[in-house]
Amino acid sequence: MAFNLAVFKTRALSAIIFAAIMLGGLIYNQWSFLVLFTIINFGCWWEFHRLMDKIEPTYKDLPNLLRYLMALIGFAYMLYMSNPASYPVGTWNLHDIGYYLLIGLSGLFLLGLIAFYKKISFNNLLSLLAGFLYISLSWGLMIKLRGRVNLYEQTDAGLIIPIVLIVTIWVNDTMAYITGSLFGKRPLSSVSPKKTWEGTIAGVILAVMIISYGGHALIGLPFRLLILISFLATIMGTFGDLLESKLKRLAGVKDSGSMMPGHGGFLDRFDSLLLATPYVWLFADMFL
Repeated sequence: MAFNLAVFKTRALSAIIFAAIMLGGLIYNQWSFLVLFTIINFGCWWEFHRLMDKIEPTYKDLPNLLRYLMALIGFAYMLYMSNPASYPVGTWNLHDIGYYLLIGLSGLFLLGLIAFYKKISFNNLLSLLAGFLYISLSWGLMIKLRGRVNLYEQTDAGLIIPIVLIVTIWVNDTMAYITGSLFGKRPLSSVSPKKTWEGTIAGVILAVMIISYGGHALIGLPFRLLILISFLATIMGTFGDLLESKLKRLAGVKDSGSMMPGHGGFLDRFDSLLLATPYVWLFADMFL
């Protein structure tokens, strides 16, 4: 893939603006973190429905009520995964509110299935479930990562793993794009022919090195921990990118949306993170 300076400038400018908004939401406090991923959750659901409308003709028959309810169930799950101590609401907290919302919205969803059963195929129901596992499960686990309360005696441990994960994805994407554009010759996959083996391998190596050395020098985290998280994020993030490319190819579209000039929509921007987050959460839950 030849290097295109104009395209790179567009991508770079929109990426800088995007990064500023993201970092503000990530770092400001736990509420801005939740608001940020709530917006991302609903943006991803909106684009997922649009893709499925193109992939599966009968998906268009799915009532909007059920589409919206599934996205809201995903949001309720995110609230349920929050740390009760981090999100107090009077005498309540968002974890408990999410629990009751999950029950109530799930009940409404079941009533909707009964009311619209003639318009719902089994494949469409599986597609909705797949959307929940693909989108809201990941963002719920991201909120869970944010709620971690101790990690090597860091003062705000809940920020460390999400930021390491997200910055790793950004660095990997950037390095893979630049090196692939300059030196890439062999396509990585027919699903995404613009991605090359050279760019992918270089992206992984450079991202792991930058995150591991940078994280150790800046915040004193163990070198081996950073290597493991960044390597896991880059590998699973690459598969996440290919998965979303497959969905777009099936839908016959170039981008899932138009949120960012040069980068596409929500799913285009967060495809790597969607698949990497569950695996990083599993690693953190088992070994940290």
